[in-house]
Amino acid sequence: MIRGWRYRIVAATGVAVITAAVLAVVNLPVVQVPATELIPLLWRLEPRSLSGSALWLAMATSVAVVVAGLYPAFKPRPWRILNLTAYTQKRVLLAGVGLAALGYYNYTFRLPRATLSLLVATLLVVLPAWFVGIRVREDSTTKQAIIVGDSPSQIERIHTDSELPIVGYLSPTAATMETGSTPSEQTETVATPDGVAVADGGAHISNLSRLGGLSQLESILVDNDVTTVCLAFSMADRCDFFGTLDTCHTHGVDVKVHREYSDDVLTASSDVETLVDVDVEPWDPQDYVLKRLFDVAFAGFGLLVLSPVIGAIALAIKLDSPGPILYAQDRTAGFGATFSVYKFRSMIPDAEAESGAKISEEDNGGVDPRVTRVGRFLRKTHMDEIPQLWSILVGDMSVVGPRPERPTIDSDIQNDGVNWCKRWFIKPGLTGLAQINEVTGHEPSKKLRYDVKYIRDQSFTTDVLIVTRQIWMVVVDFTTVLQGDDPDASEADE
Repeated sequence: MIRGWRYRIVAATGVAVITAAVLAVVNLPVVQVPATELIPLLWRLEPRSLSGSALWLAMATSVAVVVAGLYPAFKPRPWRILNLTAYTQKRVLLAGVGLAALGYYNYTFRLPRATLSLLVATLLVVLPAWFVGIRVREDSTTKQAIIVGDSPSQIERIHTDSELPIVGYLSPTAATMETGSTPSEQTETVATPDGVAVADGGAHISNLSRLGGLSQLESILVDNDVTTVCLAFSMADRCDFFGTLDTCHTHGVDVKVHREYSDDVLTASSDVETLVDVDVEPWDPQDYVLKRLFDVAFAGFGLLVLSPVIGAIALAIKLDSPGPILYAQDRTAGFGATFSVYKFRSMIPDAEAESGAKISEEDNGGVDPRVTRVGRFLRKTHMDEIPQLWSILVGDMSVVGPRPERPTIDSDIQNDGVNWCKRWFIKPGLTGLAQINEVTGHEPSKKLRYDVKYIRDQSFTTDVLIVTRQIWMVVVDFTTVLQGDDPDASEADE
């Protein structure tokens, strides 16, 4: 079976060779003449063959465009045949549009329309067959699985209930199972000979080999030709959890979790087996491309149009109170990472050090005295969020997605029993389905339901509708403030 970089090289080389060969064939008069006479869609196209340097230039350009168009498909993934075929065909059509655009803009070479049509039509059949032929097969005679996690009870449960040929397990800590009459009576402890937890060790599970720590995951996947990894985390560290997912995804390894322990991950909703598939990438890659293009266009246009407003706000903040114009804070990003989110400063400097300020709100008409005069206006009109357009432009955030939380709040919510890390599977956003339904982090379970629903239903149309609704809500709040009313403003600590 072909995996890792070998898969990428074989896939790219095959696409290049196939594209060149197909172009050479469809360029022949013996192919073009019958095709333009017998195929109704080509009746109006004139057969024309290229030769000499024009043919070589056309071939080089076509290979470059098709290889670039299919680049995402060179990453080994556990595709189903129908999904792989459909995805490859979409990328071929995208490459065809690119070739047509080059001809339209009078590039040095212009591929004849009949040749271009026959090339794309043929590649729509041949390239999916090529990718299906080299895909990572899951034959029952060669399929092997390992378990990765920190929960001995889950490891034992997966080992008992799964029909997969499990060759062993990896664990981030040296955990051991206490003796009990049944798996449900066994408890998890962390122990070593000297009583101290050791990173990159492994649990001791009966009748199952310990393969090592998480740092050895990649080499074990390759050396043992592993096709499936079963997750068995109880208190998943973000780096361990998503590092495991990323490694598996890179090597085209399927990821599964026991149905009874699937609350913390996104799973395929149609799964009915004991082990269910983890939906590492819930969206089609083209959805990501459209979403990113929308993010860049929205953020770039917003920063350009609002540049006079940004200047006015910066001046007002400096005149109102001493301190910096922007406030930065670490927030959780996609796949459990962190990034710095920026807002216009709406509080006095070192506001969080003012321990008695929050208590004195009742003596100030319910207004947090740490919030400046300009800050109250910015919060009520949501204008303090404008700097986050830069975070969107550089790719830390998206326009639409789950709102990023502080890492400490993330951990507290997770410890309260809410399966919060489902939100980590996608990039955080400026607004989202929860925000337009006025659900905040004070209702984490309800907010999570909206966030997961967005992850499941995301589309370009959905993003546009959410952004339109959010802009309307901001306009209403801004108008209300200008009219002298005082809508509730978020007084969350910066």
